[in-house]
Amino acid sequence: MLFNYKYGGTTSVVSNANSVGMSFAPDTLREPTFFVGKLNKKIAFREAISALHDVVVSDMRFKPKDKTAYKEWAAQQEKIWLSEFVADLQIESVKERMAVVREELQQIYKERSRVTGPFQTATRQYFDFLYQKDRDRWFVLDPVITVHPDEVFFECFSQDESTYGKLETNYNVFKEINEFECGTTNIDYSSALYNEFQKIREYKETDFKIDPSGFTVKTTNEEEYKEVKIDLPDSWVRGFLQVSSAMTLPTTSFELHPMDVYNICLLLRRFKEKVGPRSIKFILRPNEPVTLLFEPFNKEIICARSVYTGNEVKTIRIWGRRRLLILERLIPVARKFTVYLVGSGLPSFYIADLGDMTYTLGLSGWSANDWSRVGNFDLMAPRAEVDGFTAQNIYNALRENWFEKPKALAKRLNTDTKTVFGALGTFTQAGKTIYDLNQGVYRIRELSREPLPIHQLRFDNPREEQANTLVKEKKVQISTEKTAQGLSITGNIKGHYRNFNASVFIDNDERIAQATCNCEFYIKNKLYKGPCEHIIALRIEQRQKQ
Repeated sequence: MLFNYKYGGTTSVVSNANSVGMSFAPDTLREPTFFVGKLNKKIAFREAISALHDVVVSDMRFKPKDKTAYKEWAAQQEKIWLSEFVADLQIESVKERMAVVREELQQIYKERSRVTGPFQTATRQYFDFLYQKDRDRWFVLDPVITVHPDEVFFECFSQDESTYGKLETNYNVFKEINEFECGTTNIDYSSALYNEFQKIREYKETDFKIDPSGFTVKTTNEEEYKEVKIDLPDSWVRGFLQVSSAMTLPTTSFELHPMDVYNICLLLRRFKEKVGPRSIKFILRPNEPVTLLFEPFNKEIICARSVYTGNEVKTIRIWGRRRLLILERLIPVARKFTVYLVGSGLPSFYIADLGDMTYTLGLSGWSANDWSRVGNFDLMAPRAEVDGFTAQNIYNALRENWFEKPKALAKRLNTDTKTVFGALGTFTQAGKTIYDLNQGVYRIRELSREPLPIHQLRFDNPREEQANTLVKEKKVQISTEKTAQGLSITGNIKGHYRNFNASVFIDNDERIAQATCNCEFYIKNKLYKGPCEHIIALRIEQRQKQ
């Protein structure tokens, strides 16, 4: 998927003894989006933006050792060992001849190293230079920044596509705001800026600017622009949209004191697991401290400062726990951490309250289970049928205020909440809106300038196609039961060789809260990879009957 960017200059940071000036170059091909102000909460912003950088450079994928040099040496030695073995079986004259050939080979190897050595050295130095001085060349996309009437927020993705980071800063973070224009843009963000961010000090005046001049310079200054064409993998965009969908799912939430998060990070630093399971088990009992059990060494942390206020006893396990070390830098400036767990082996979100800033860390089920290829959380998000005209009206109404709670939006438009959830869920999956988990509002955030190719991104999931086929062939029989919490659906689905029994509970916001099935896909994966076609078929059949 090809993305075109055109930056008005280059992002820069100018630092001296008295001040720091940060100027971000936005994408001039998008609608004008800019912001000019002076930082007020300097240290907290420095720590938060640095933690966002930790997400960008994060890569938890297994990296095997490079054995190229060893294999090359082994191939050369094999010839020598073979010649020695053969020489032992021959007469002395053969041994002498082999010694001469071996000496000739050594001379050839030395000559090859002399000729190719400078090239190999220059190649290694070049990539070392890129990694140290221009590390953004190693990443696939510049961060996304959005300006809203109440806040400015940054979003980014890790290299392994398993970790999502978002930094929200309301306008109290700035003591002077000269001008701004709401919208979403990509910014030219070099990794060298990380070192410059570390120079922010409380006694230094810090200017923060998403440069508006990039949109007003005439074509006579065309040489000042920097054009970038990035061929993005579909997985990066799809992962971004799956994060947005996962945020709308029902969760179990509780608060953690910063010292409890410190204890988690300390334990992860002190102990290195060698065998599985490498998980954290959250043991939640009503009105009791949150308990964390670290497997496989079964070390327990009792969070005495953090009491679970839920009504049910729950045990939820998460994997890929070392990604939580990204929160380490936020501990000194955080007031509290709020944890949202979708379920065992499913995504989890950690929101750090930094006063006038909020930092959201979103983790997939485990490190190797990235957001894009495995979890189809869009299938579990609100899926109410909404016609195109109504959906567009709801989107236009949201754009008037840029952000709003679904119930307030439904009341303003004199429509039901389910319709609003269904419409906004569709736009979330199209990259035009995002759900703010912290404030419980939907926000306008257009991920791309051009409409995203939804079919190319496979939001028409193959299992969804199979479910529609089952419904069309009248192979689905259901029974429903309405409760105060939502709708319970049970049914029988005729397969090619056997019948399947499935059930699903849909809450009042049209989201799948619970589901079961006796098919092989569900038994093997539960909901880790999204619902099976039989669960989806129950939902489609119920919607058509309704």
